[in-house]
Amino acid sequence: MADAALITRLDDRLDQLVNIDIGERGVEHLFAAARALQGGSLVGAAADALMAVPEGGTVVMTTGSVSRAWITPELGENDGPSGAAAVARALVMARNATCVMLCEATLLPAIRAVMQASGLFPVTFEQAQIARDDRSLATIVMLPFATDDEGGAREAVALLDHLQPDLLFSTERVGRNDKGVYHSMRGIDYGMGRARIDLLFDEGLRRGIPTVAVGDGGNEIGMGRVAAHVTAHVPYGDTCQCGCGGGIGAVTSCDVLVTAACSNWGCTAIAAAMAARAGAAKLLHTPEREALLLDTMVANGLINSTHGLVDDSVDGFPRHSHLAIAELCRSIVSRAL
Repeated sequence: MADAALITRLDDRLDQLVNIDIGERGVEHLFAAARALQGGSLVGAAADALMAVPEGGTVVMTTGSVSRAWITPELGENDGPSGAAAVARALVMARNATCVMLCEATLLPAIRAVMQASGLFPVTFEQAQIARDDRSLATIVMLPFATDDEGGAREAVALLDHLQPDLLFSTERVGRNDKGVYHSMRGIDYGMGRARIDLLFDEGLRRGIPTVAVGDGGNEIGMGRVAAHVTAHVPYGDTCQCGCGGGIGAVTSCDVLVTAACSNWGCTAIAAAMAARAGAAKLLHTPEREALLLDTMVANGLINSTHGLVDDSVDGFPRHSHLAIAELCRSIVSRAL
């Protein structure tokens, strides 16, 4: 295992890489605020929390964003799923963890395909426990979550009681603002057909379950940690376009917030930091795997929401940008491998 001083330097470089504000969304302000609160590297703190999951532990995860549900609730975005897959894969390989992924029932087929392309076979929770105990198969559990407030509150309590997770992880998952409205980055009401998974994270925080969240725009689960900075620096952070009287900032907080110019990049960096801590290159999210997941997301109809197209750009950033980030993350941590 690499020494602590080297790991700290690598963590800082990963942070800096994925927070270059290429999309000019104001993420560098959120990054600075989150780092000040964390007292060090965001990516490093996330990797530490994930690597602290007990061997064979359970992690509840979420990603997926219903986009333009007024057209169809089966339409989802491609920022989030591949990043979540990278972290889930690293968790299974490093901690023999049982990962339980929550999203809308309408997005389950597409996100299931992405998880499988990453190397994780979708199974039931009971089957995942068998695979965990005999280490015979890398698995993931996929579950739908309620899309109404009352149902979401009930499911949050029931699921946490049943699963007793060791950690909660969210990436690119829209949360409600202080008026109870879920917004897009353009300040439009995006609540239609959206699973109320932020209610589960609120309940998890009340119970003291460690919580890690990744976001790039201020409207995601976890951004409540830097709410004032979202209001001050993010477009529509103070006033949305839907008329609710609030901004797009999500109220749900977290213990560790990882900001990034693209949420998938934040997850790629977290997997790299986990690999550095384990001294295991197999935990990396490589350019080759990213290419496969980009193609899988296209094949399953997940969209580049910035342009409204089913293509292999994510958040408006072209394919080669995402492959380059994966390669740079690998290069940054290579000395620890």
